[in-house]
Amino acid sequence: MTCFDGLALRPAHISEIELVREIERASAQRFVGTDRVALADDEPTDAETLARRVGEGGLLVASETGAPVAFVMFREVEACGYIEQIDVLPAHAGRRIGAALIDAVADEGRQRGWTTLTLSTFKDVPWNAPYYRRLGFVDIAEAALTPGLLAIREAHLARGLDESSRVFLRRAL
Repeated sequence: MTCFDGLALRPAHISEIELVREIERASAQRFVGTDRVALADDEPTDAETLARRVGEGGLLVASETGAPVAFVMFREVEACGYIEQIDVLPAHAGRRIGAALIDAVADEGRQRGWTTLTLSTFKDVPWNAPYYRRLGFVDIAEAALTPGLLAIREAHLARGLDESSRVFLRRAL
């Protein structure tokens, strides 16, 4: 466990899965008023996936007085860390909690022998690709997408995401 700005950054507990889902729901409200408003009504990550990530050590939370206020979900893809989801309660936005969680994943990744973190996000949403670029992520060219990242793209398409508006990014560890 590490600390950041009065928050504990630590692995999530199974008992916190519904709290994590509520954080995801609340964070999705940022899409209201954008051309991606439908995302605000999406169901959060299912409890089974979250439980699997807890068991694999792929779900970290930032907690304040014991209760999660943010989380990052990640897994290994092709010997690298893939950040699947990161959300912060709107009341806690702007405190660099997301950046601290990404740094915690980077630390964990180095311990696991990963050399890179990857993610997929919207190209033009200010709190998506532009934000991650400020944190040291760089675009991955279409021609450089690996089989694992292409499989993630296929899963996104199956969920109905518009992949033409998304980009894969990477950050060296």
